[in-house]
Amino acid sequence: MKRILLIIAYDGTDYAGWQRQDNALTVEEILEDALTSLTGEAIDIAGASRTDAGVHAYGNVAVFDTDSPIPPERFAIALNSYLPDAIRVTESMVVPDDFHPRYAESEKTYQYHILNTKIPLPTMSRYAHHVYEDLDVDAMRSASSCLIGEHDFTAFCSAGSQVKSKVRTIYSIDIDVTPLYEESEDYDRDICIRITGNGFLYNMVRIIAGTLIEVGLGRFTPERVEQALTQKKRDLAGPTAPAKGLFLEMIDYLPL
Repeated sequence: MKRILLIIAYDGTDYAGWQRQDNALTVEEILEDALTSLTGEAIDIAGASRTDAGVHAYGNVAVFDTDSPIPPERFAIALNSYLPDAIRVTESMVVPDDFHPRYAESEKTYQYHILNTKIPLPTMSRYAHHVYEDLDVDAMRSASSCLIGEHDFTAFCSAGSQVKSKVRTIYSIDIDVTPLYEESEDYDRDICIRITGNGFLYNMVRIIAGTLIEVGLGRFTPERVEQALTQKKRDLAGPTAPAKGLFLEMIDYLPL
């Protein structure tokens, strides 16, 4: 018996999130069924991040145990022939038998994409939240600075969270702007909020994104973001941004 780690990319648009459910199709179910077909074994996988419905990933992580003779590094290629186009295993490797991707120390990086154009683009409609008004990116960057470090992020967590501690550490927040056209009289651009931390609460990244969008629109001041953080009041933070703009970029284990 050996434990295999998979790095998985997927378009989450048509799935009800990562975790297997009774009445909806999920990424976990698709992967387990594909692994069972490939190995002939009843496979249960353990994932690192239970992404919500509509959320995408470049690098989610999962492990499973198997007696299959397939070499660990070959699982990625073999498994992809059993998977739909929206899900791909980009890498596979053997890991220690006691390694669990959800509990091992790690840094997670998420991206949130905002399509900041006057007219929505159909080619990006599944992968970015459209905002019509011109966003003040400098104000968004200024507001994000107070979130870096170890804080109680109660104000940036949905009510459904049942974790005991809402203290998390954000290592960095970068807001990058990519013009969509070389020459444009408008502000046509993809704005990417990239956040790295030691862990995230339920909807935390989407609430941070929604709050920074409010700042970019001039509805919130950067000082209000700091006030929400210090006073731990959810109603002082912004709305939860739509799931389709969120990508789990990578999970870096320290060390694997």
